[in-house]
Amino acid sequence: MRLGTRALSTKTESATEGSQTQRALKIKNLVKFQDDLEGKEINIKGWVRTVRKQKTLTFVELNDGSSLSSCQVVVDHASLPEEIVKEAQSLQTGASISVVGALKESSGSKQKYDFQLSSMSLLGACPPEEYPLAKKRHSLEYLRTLAHIRPRTNTVAAVARVRSKLAQSIHRFFEEEEFFLVNTPVVTASDCEGAGEMFRVTTLDLDDVSSVPKKEGEGGAPGKGADYGEDFFGKPAYLTVSGQLSAETYACAMGDVYTFGPTFRAENSQTARHLAEFWMLEPEMAFTEKDGAMDNVENMLKFVIGRAMEDCDEDLTFFDKFYEKGLKDRLKKIQEQDFVRLSYRDAVQMLEEEINKDPSAWQFPEVVFGTDLQTEHERWLCEKKFSSPVFVYDYPTGIKAFYMRQNDADGGETVAAFDLLVPGVGELVGGSQREERLDVLLERLDKLGLEKEDYWWYLDLRRFGTVPHSGYGLGFERLVTFITGIDNIRDAIAFPRYPGSAEF
Repeated sequence: MRLGTRALSTKTESATEGSQTQRALKIKNLVKFQDDLEGKEINIKGWVRTVRKQKTLTFVELNDGSSLSSCQVVVDHASLPEEIVKEAQSLQTGASISVVGALKESSGSKQKYDFQLSSMSLLGACPPEEYPLAKKRHSLEYLRTLAHIRPRTNTVAAVARVRSKLAQSIHRFFEEEEFFLVNTPVVTASDCEGAGEMFRVTTLDLDDVSSVPKKEGEGGAPGKGADYGEDFFGKPAYLTVSGQLSAETYACAMGDVYTFGPTFRAENSQTARHLAEFWMLEPEMAFTEKDGAMDNVENMLKFVIGRAMEDCDEDLTFFDKFYEKGLKDRLKKIQEQDFVRLSYRDAVQMLEEEINKDPSAWQFPEVVFGTDLQTEHERWLCEKKFSSPVFVYDYPTGIKAFYMRQNDADGGETVAAFDLLVPGVGELVGGSQREERLDVLLERLDKLGLEKEDYWWYLDLRRFGTVPHSGYGLGFERLVTFITGIDNIRDAIAFPRYPGSAEF
C-alpha cells in the first residue's frame, strides 16, 4: 500500500527560519505502512506512556493520540551515547519527546519491527509526583474531573477518534445525498419544543439587580419582570434548544437541508443520558412524508456505522473487549437487518401484555394510550421484543410538539411522529412530518397557549407556497454511546455540561 504524500514526507521548510525541520510521522501511519518505512529515518513525537529498563536495552512506550497503538522505542545502550541512554531512562510518564530512528526487523515475537532510536530530545518534562495520570487505571468518573488531561487515556482518546469519524461520516452521507448544510443560530427568541427549559442570554447586569430595567405597570409604576427592550437584542433571547425551525425555512426553499451543531437544555437532570449542552443532527426534507424521513434515518445510521467499523476497527475492538462484549457483532447486525416499524398503539398493546405478566418487575407498570414511553419500555421493545432498532410512529397528539402533522385518519388523535429506539440507549432519534396546513397549525398554537406572534415567520412558510415536509433530530452524544458501548453520555463529549458543572 502506498503511503500518502504528507505521511511519507519527513522534512518540511520552516516558514520562519528557512531551515529544514523534521516533520513527525503519526504513529497510526507508522503501524499501517510499516513495510514501506523499513530502514527509513523517521521522526515521531508524542507522550511517554511507560519506560522499562533492562541491562542492555531500555523500552519507551510512546503514544501521539493518532491511534490506540503506541510505538515501542528501543534504546540500545551499546550503540548510543551514554547521555541519550541516561535521558531515556530518566523519562517519566506524561513527558513529551521527539525521537528519530528507523524501523528494523524485530528479534522478538510480539511485533514485526522495532523502532531503533538514534536521537531523542525532551520537549516537555512531567513531574511524576504531580501528574494526575501517573498510575495506569482510573475510573471514568474520576477522569471527568480532569477533562483537560483525560484525552491522554486510552478510553477517552478512543471515544474522541470514533466521535470524529462519526461527524465526518454524517457530513459525507448528506453530501452524497445532495443535502445542503445550513448553519442555524445558537442565540434565538424561539422555543422549538415549547417546554420553556431554555438558558437565557442577557447583557443586563444581574449582579446589580437594582439596575435591571423593569416592565412598566399600571399608572407608570414599575411592573413585574425585566424590561428586555433595554437588553442587547431588545427582547428575551435564549440559547437554542433546536435548529429545526430555522432549518425548515431553508428546506422550504432549497429542498433537502441539514444542520449539525450545539443545542442547550436547562433541564435539572443528573442522569447518564442527559447533558445541558449537546450536539444535534437535524435534517429537514421538503416534499417528503413521514416514511421518507424514517428511510433517511435508517440509511444514514447504516452508513455512519459502516464507516466507523471500517476506519475505527482498532478502537471498536478495544470497546468490544473492555466495555461491551459483542459490540462489533451488534453493529454488524444492525447494518444487515431492516429496522422494525411499529405503531405507538401496537407498542402500547405489546407492553401492556408483557407488564401484566409481572407488574412488580417494572418501575413504570402503567402504560396506556396517551402516556409517554419510559426508557425501560423503549429498551424492552428494541432489546427484548425485537433485538433490533425499532421505529415507533403515530404518537398521541397530546404528548408531542406543536409542529407535528396531525393524522387525518384518526381525526387528529395522533400525529405523524416517530422515535427510533436502539438497544443500550432507548430513544436515539425523534422526528415527524411537519404540519404544513396553516389553519391546523394556528389551532394547535392556540391550544398549547403559545404566542402566534413569536412564530410569525414560521407561519409565513405555510402562507407562501407551503409543502409537505419532514425532519428529525438525532442526539449526537447518544449516537457516540451507542457506537462505542460506553455507559455515560458525559464521556461522549470533550467537556460535559450538566447541572452544577461548567468547568474548563
